[in-house]
Amino acid sequence: MTRVKFRNTLLAMLLLSLPISVQAQQSEVHRIVKIKEALGEITIDGVLDESDWSEAEYAKDFYQKYPADTSLAITKTAVRITYDNDNIYIGAICYDELEGDYVIQSLKRDFDLEVSDAFLVYLDPFSDHLNGFSFGVNPLGVQREGLIEGGASFEEGSSWDNKWFSEVRRYKDSWIVEISIPFKTIRYNKDLSSWGINFARIDLKRNEVSVWSPIPINFKTGALAFTGSLAWDAPPQEAGINISLIPYAIGNGAWDFENSTPDDYGGNVGGDAKIALSSSLNLDLTINPDFSQVEVDRQQTNLTRFNLFFPEKRQFFIENSDLFGQFGFRQIRPFFSRNIGLHNGMPIQIMGGARLSGKVSKSTRIGIMSLQTSSNDSLGVESQNYGVVAIQQTLFGNSYLGGIFVNRHAIEDDKFSANDYNRIVGLDFNLVTKNSKWRGKIFYHHSLTSQELSNGFTHGSWLMYDSKRFFAMWNHEYVGENYMAEVGFVPRNQQYNSEIDAFESVSYYRLEPMFQYKIYPKSGPINYHGPALYINNYYDVDFKSTDRFYMPNYKINFRNTAVFEIHYHEYFTKLIYDFDVTYSGGTPLPAGNYDYRSVLVKYESNKRKKLNGKLKAIYGGFYNGTKLTVNGDLSYRMQPWGIFSVNIEQNKITMPDSFPDASIWLIGPKIELSFTKNMFFTTFFQYNTQMDNVNINARFQWRFKPMSDLYIVYTDNYYSPKFGIKNRALVIKLIYWISV
Repeated sequence: MTRVKFRNTLLAMLLLSLPISVQAQQSEVHRIVKIKEALGEITIDGVLDESDWSEAEYAKDFYQKYPADTSLAITKTAVRITYDNDNIYIGAICYDELEGDYVIQSLKRDFDLEVSDAFLVYLDPFSDHLNGFSFGVNPLGVQREGLIEGGASFEEGSSWDNKWFSEVRRYKDSWIVEISIPFKTIRYNKDLSSWGINFARIDLKRNEVSVWSPIPINFKTGALAFTGSLAWDAPPQEAGINISLIPYAIGNGAWDFENSTPDDYGGNVGGDAKIALSSSLNLDLTINPDFSQVEVDRQQTNLTRFNLFFPEKRQFFIENSDLFGQFGFRQIRPFFSRNIGLHNGMPIQIMGGARLSGKVSKSTRIGIMSLQTSSNDSLGVESQNYGVVAIQQTLFGNSYLGGIFVNRHAIEDDKFSANDYNRIVGLDFNLVTKNSKWRGKIFYHHSLTSQELSNGFTHGSWLMYDSKRFFAMWNHEYVGENYMAEVGFVPRNQQYNSEIDAFESVSYYRLEPMFQYKIYPKSGPINYHGPALYINNYYDVDFKSTDRFYMPNYKINFRNTAVFEIHYHEYFTKLIYDFDVTYSGGTPLPAGNYDYRSVLVKYESNKRKKLNGKLKAIYGGFYNGTKLTVNGDLSYRMQPWGIFSVNIEQNKITMPDSFPDASIWLIGPKIELSFTKNMFFTTFFQYNTQMDNVNINARFQWRFKPMSDLYIVYTDNYYSPKFGIKNRALVIKLIYWISV
C-alpha cells in the first residue's frame, strides 16, 4: 500500500507540475524555422504536392494561447515555408477532427478574427519587434491582411490592402492553405539573414487559439516581441522594379431637395503611384486624388462638449501611417490626416501630393509628406500646402525616439503667406521592454504661428505594466491654451462660449491612472475575472478640478467568449460656460459645478454563435438631471453569405425646472451580403433623432481583379419622423491596380 501511495503521489505531482513546466518552457523557448530556396515551380492550388514542400522544414507543435497559455495546443497545425526569386510560400495543414460547421464571419475580405476560424502568418522583416505584416486565410479561402504597428500593442490594422495569393482545399479531417506573398508586397531589409515570424491558428469550434512561437495570454496574437526566427539560407535580394499605378474614375450625381438647389452632376479622374525605391523605402504619388469614402462614417450620438474621433481609412495615408499618426496621444495628435482636404467639415480639392516613407537603415525610419489643396472662393479658403516630416530611431532594443514637424501654409498670389500658417515641432520617446511588459511614452510638442503666442505647447507621459494577472497604467497630459494643432486633433482645448457664440481656447492638465487584477480559475465556465479601477481627471492651470471621473468595475470573461461587466461611475463636471447638454436648442444649463453618478451593466453573448448580441444599460445622474442609456446590438450570421444586424441606442434625459428633457434615438439596421469572395452588397439605415435625420446607404463592391474594384454607392437622407427627403446622391467609382 505504501508503494502504491508513493507511486500515486509521485504521479499527481508530475501531473500538477506539467503546466508549470510547459509554461516555463514557453517563457524560455526561441523557435527557429529554416527556409531554403525552392528548386522547382510552386503552384498555388491548395495541394502541397511539389517536391520542394516535402524537403521544407516543418514548423509544428503549436502552443495554446487561449483559453490558457500553459500547455501545448490540442488542435494540431503543421506549417512549411519556402521561397523563390519573387515570392515567399507558406503551406499549412490545419487539422480539424471535430464535426460541425466552421465558424465563418462571411465571404468578405478582412474578416474579424473574433468570429472566424483562420490560419495566420505574422512577419517582422526588420526583426525590430515594432513593425510588420499579417496575412490570414479562413477555411473558405477568404483573405485578411494588415499592418502591425508598435509591436502590436494594438490589434493590427486591416485597412491596408495589397496583392498576395492563396488557395484552400478542405478535407474531412483537415483543411490545407497554400499562400504566396510577393516580395514586392512587403517591405524588408535585404541584408538580414533572419526575420521575425510567427504562425497562429484560430479554431473557434474548439474555442482555442494557438501559436507556433509562444505568446502570453495577455498579449495580442500578433505581438512581435514574441516571434520566432525565420532563418534564410541566403538573405532575399531586391524584388526588382516595383511600381504600381492605381488610376481611378468617379462619376456622381447629387440632388438637394432641402435647399432647392439645381441638380449637381460631376466626375473626376486621377490616380496614385506606388514606387518602391528599395526593398524598405516607398514613394507614394497622387494626382487629383479622390478621397471620398465610398462607405460613409457611421453616425454616433454625441452628448459630450467635444468633437468625436473618426479613424482614417483613405488608402493614400495607410501604409506607414503610424510613422506620422502615432505622435502624442489619442486626443493630442499633432497630425491627423483627416484634416487634409476638409475645411469646417466641407471638402476641399486636393491637387496632388507625394509621400516618402520606410526604413533607411535597420534602426531608422523616415516619413516625408507634402500635399497641395486648391483655393475655394465659396468657402473663403486660400490654397494650402500641407507638409509633414517624421523620423523614428530605434534605441535600447525595442524602444524608439521620434521627431515630427507639421506645417500648414496658405498660398497667396502664388507665394507662401507671411501670416497664415501653423506649425508643430515635436519629440516623442517610446519605451518598450524586451518582453513588452513595460511600455511608456514621453512627449513634448510646440506650435508656431505668426502671432507668437505664449503657452503654445503640450507635453505628456504614459507608463504601463502588463502581466498575466496585473495591469497598471499611468498617464498625464498638459495642453496650453495657445497650442494650435490645425492639422491635428486636440478637441479639449477649444470650448464653446455661448455668451459670445464662439470657441475659446483653454489650458488643461489630465491625470489618468488605471489598475486591473485578473483571477484565472483552474476549471469552470469562467476564463478570468477580476476588479479594476479607472480614473480620468482634468484640471485647469491652477490645478483646480474641472472634470473628475472614477470608475471601479468588475469584469467576467467566460471561456465561451461571453463577457459580463458592472461599473460604478462618479462624475464631477465644471461647466465653464452655459451649455445645452441635450443639444435640443432649449435653455442651456448654467455654468457651475455638477456632481452626479451612475451604474453601468454590460453583457456580450458568445460571439461564436450565429445569433449573438450585446446589451449595455447606464442609469443615473446627468448634470442636475437623470439619464438612462440603453444600447443593444443583435446580429445573425447566415454562414457564409449574409449578416443581418441591428443597433439600437436610446438616451432618455430628464432635466428639472425649465431645462428641456430629451429622448434621443439612434437606430441602425444593417444587411451585409456576400455573393462570392469578390462581390458584396452592404446596406444600412440610420435613424438619428439628434440630427433629425434618416440615412439610407447602399454599397455594391465588385473586386474584378486583385486590388481593382468597382463601387456603386447610393445615399438618401430624410427628415425624421415625417420622412421628407433632404438630399440624395449616387456615386460610381472604378479603381484599377496596374503592376509594372
